[in-house]
Amino acid sequence: MHGGSIGQKMMKFIADLHIHSRYSLATSRQLVPEMLDLWGRKKGIRVVGTGDAVHPVWLEELKKSLRSGPDGLYTLKDRMCLPEAGGYGPSVSFMLTTEISCIYKRSGKVRKVHNLVLAPDFRTMEKIQKKLSAIGNIRSDGRPILGLDSRDLLEIVLESNPDAALIPAHIWTPWFSALGSRSGFDSIDECYADLAEHIFAVETGLSSDPAMNWRCSFLNRFSLVSNSDAHSPENLGREANLFDTDLSYTGIMKALKEKSKGFVGTVEYFPEEGKYHLDGHRKCGIRWEPEETRKHDLICPVCGRKVTVGVYHRIFELADTDPDRGSGKNRKKFISLTPLKNILSEIYKVGPGSKKVQAVYETLIRRLGPEFTILIDTPIDKLQSESPDLAKGIERLRAGKVHLEAGYDGLFGSVKVLS
Repeated sequence: MHGGSIGQKMMKFIADLHIHSRYSLATSRQLVPEMLDLWGRKKGIRVVGTGDAVHPVWLEELKKSLRSGPDGLYTLKDRMCLPEAGGYGPSVSFMLTTEISCIYKRSGKVRKVHNLVLAPDFRTMEKIQKKLSAIGNIRSDGRPILGLDSRDLLEIVLESNPDAALIPAHIWTPWFSALGSRSGFDSIDECYADLAEHIFAVETGLSSDPAMNWRCSFLNRFSLVSNSDAHSPENLGREANLFDTDLSYTGIMKALKEKSKGFVGTVEYFPEEGKYHLDGHRKCGIRWEPEETRKHDLICPVCGRKVTVGVYHRIFELADTDPDRGSGKNRKKFISLTPLKNILSEIYKVGPGSKKVQAVYETLIRRLGPEFTILIDTPIDKLQSESPDLAKGIERLRAGKVHLEAGYDGLFGSVKVLS
């Protein structure tokens, strides 16, 4: 746990705004509104992004499945028949969101930037959809790939509705992000040019945490958000945002724009668990800290090609300040967690997707409440009565006493709490 203790009492709700649907490549067929509602309740998440909302078929499904709820948010028309008690939390509110992959040439270099777009209503998303459909194919992938400058995408979003927003996605990912080492820029201002003032938040991604981002003073004016980028319902909330504000689109956007107390902070992966934390070459088995990469002039000794420069290295390239100095409004508290199933997997020495882990997981959330409640708030003595190993693992997790194997070049890292 980093940045101070965060408990459920300090926040009204948890939001995960960047996910995908079953219409994105390499995603689960279970990414449908009903299953997103179910897993949001199991996790303890109140607001979930729809993902892929410009995809024509998915947008129509959303319009059939959802009804207007809180200001700018939506809820299921027909909920699954599941008990409110025994672990399943209240129903999920949905925010209309989509990720756009922009691949274009700027200043003689090919840029590949992923952007998260958020809209307050279906009419706005339909306007964005119509404009994007005239630029490229928005049907082949839930996250469409368009030959569109990120700055121009932002212009389309703002023209569709001034209340719509664009958040640069996972800003440090080497291959597809605003600040990525392979195809990004050296600042948010450079990427979004004359419209950069309309960017009020950036997504830090799985391979970095807020403290790493605090090293770059040019990010001080942005709220630092975290989302799961989930490709399956079970991955909801692996990173998320904590709010103490109105459960509404307006309330969420206002808190992020003003960096107010309404935006409490974030739930984070341990950055080492992300798949682009360190430098390296997965095929060659090369995993390096930045110093080692520089010693080899970025060249892999096995194949002679450039290694993939990871997030940790890239941040230090652009860093200009000590993260412990000062306290900007963007310096919110955050907590680093690993999913409950990972801990159970370690305890029972079987895979996180095994029948054993699934059965124990379901029992725990019915007895103790949603997953985030168990990981953050449930008293250790109460966990002890369920399982001494579980109590020990979560106690170590909350204290940040974990063993980390850092990810690199597309390979996820690992977190062990009992080893």
